Amino acid sequence: MMENRDIKFLNVQKIIDSHEGKVSHLIGILQEVQSDYGYLPKEVLTYIATSMGISPATVLGVATFYAQFSLIPKGKYVIRVCDGTACHVRGSEPIMMALRKELGINTEKPTTDDLMFTLETVSCLGACGLAPVVVADEEVHGQMTPDGILEIVRKLAPAASEN
Repeated sequence: MMENRDIKFLNVQKIIDSHEGKVSHLIGILQEVQSDYGYLPKEVLTYIATSMGISPATVLGVATFYAQFSLIPKGKYVIRVCDGTACHVRGSEPIMMALRKELGINTEKPTTDDLMFTLETVSCLGACGLAPVVVADEEVHGQMTPDGILEIVRKLAPAASEN
């Protein structure tokens, strides 16, 4: 008979098994688990380590080393504002301030309470000629303004409440 703990991690175990439990597949396993959960809960990282026979510190080390992984829940819509030199000089800070005010978030709490939006600041999006640049819901927006990003957020918000 399966224990509650086993049932809770059944899908995680299926992901590990699909990779034959190979330590060399740890990044792929973490990517799939994060895709399921939206982030990497610490208890899941411990389960992965135990199941694969490696130390929790190793799994946590990989999960914290790569920027693609998150140990905290992210919103359905992730908004990345570039704050590299070109974007900063051309006004990325007012964009971030407008988003924080509109969404009721801050640097310590980058995700809205309803888990609809997460604001991330990135060093470079590789589109300096379009500065300031924002990626919202995986779509690149160049020459962004505070009003422009709020318009995008308001378009995403109704879509968020429909899902």
